Amino acid sequence: MKFFHLSDLHIGLKLFNRDLLEDQEYIFRQIVEKASKEKPDAVVIAGDIYDKAVPSAEAVQVFDRFISGLVQAAPEADIMMISGNHDSAPRVNVFRSVLSRQKIHMIGIPPVNPEDYIEKVTLTDEFGNVNFYLLPFVKPSAVRQIVGTDENGNPFSYNDAVHKLIRRENVNALERNVLVSHQFYVPSGCGSEEVERMDSEIRTVGNIDEVRADILNWFDYAALGHIHKPMKAGCEAYRYCGTPLACSVSEAGQQKGVLMVELADKGTLKTTVLALKPLRQVRVIRGSLQEVLGQGCNDYVSVILTDREDLDVIDMQERLRNEFPNLLEIRRETWKKADYSGNITAEADLDPFELCCSFLKELDDGDQELLRDVINTVREVR
Repeated sequence: MKFFHLSDLHIGLKLFNRDLLEDQEYIFRQIVEKASKEKPDAVVIAGDIYDKAVPSAEAVQVFDRFISGLVQAAPEADIMMISGNHDSAPRVNVFRSVLSRQKIHMIGIPPVNPEDYIEKVTLTDEFGNVNFYLLPFVKPSAVRQIVGTDENGNPFSYNDAVHKLIRRENVNALERNVLVSHQFYVPSGCGSEEVERMDSEIRTVGNIDEVRADILNWFDYAALGHIHKPMKAGCEAYRYCGTPLACSVSEAGQQKGVLMVELADKGTLKTTVLALKPLRQVRVIRGSLQEVLGQGCNDYVSVILTDREDLDVIDMQERLRNEFPNLLEIRRETWKKADYSGNITAEADLDPFELCCSFLKELDDGDQELLRDVINTVREVR
């Protein structure tokens, strides 16, 4: 069984207000070409199809052309996708039963009622069944009718909610099973602060959305979305494929690609990264103004100037923009930092939760929990 693992397309994303639709279509055409060559049995998209819950008409058209291209390139393949935290779950879920008959499985809403279970798509090859469990992004409050609440009547944590949802499934350990999920999974023995996060990701206060990756042991492969850097969630079989295109300056220099997964008999797994080449790289160029001006290109560039002397700001910006048509930002390297004594902390060093706590003062545990919930909700809908 061969399938492509994709995630975090973020169609419609703007990078420093620069529209990336042309760049995204360029990458999608490469993915379609690879599908035409490799003829996978399935294509899996693990959430965050769009960058916003209400995508633009242009973004929807790009997605439409991408899926149409995949269907034409690999007509025998099942295409499976779930909603991520950036997506509108009801929009992704639309025509779910109709599309499934066309081998397109768009699952936007996780189980919400006691009689509901995780959507399962079963494909068969010479080694038997491969069961794909399609679990969209889960908020504990959305699944409380299934998993219940704690002793105080509050929703369970993200970790407990996801674990309880998966444990109620009748996963056949004798067959090959694949989980498609869009959550922040943390490997056992690893702290959430040890997982490198990209600037383009939505992060919750206190990492309250973390889920222990031990639950993935139920599966032969976990096709994960949410983390934008390609990485493993503990082992070779539990993978974040990352974004197919850099979504922030923090992703500069990362090799993006499609993960091709091949499952033979039970316990035999092979993963291959099919490299993708962007229309324009995201680059960070550092040096003096004169050094930087000698490196002109059409890539998306963040310039860090190391000059110690004052520069003519207007002339500097004009010269840099002429050299780099797709300039994202200009920054000056800081050589000296002010020495603030006492207990005063620079506001720039505080995250929103700490900043609010320093302003509001003397918040009890209940107030702090409410504040965290408000901040995380704002981050999710921004």
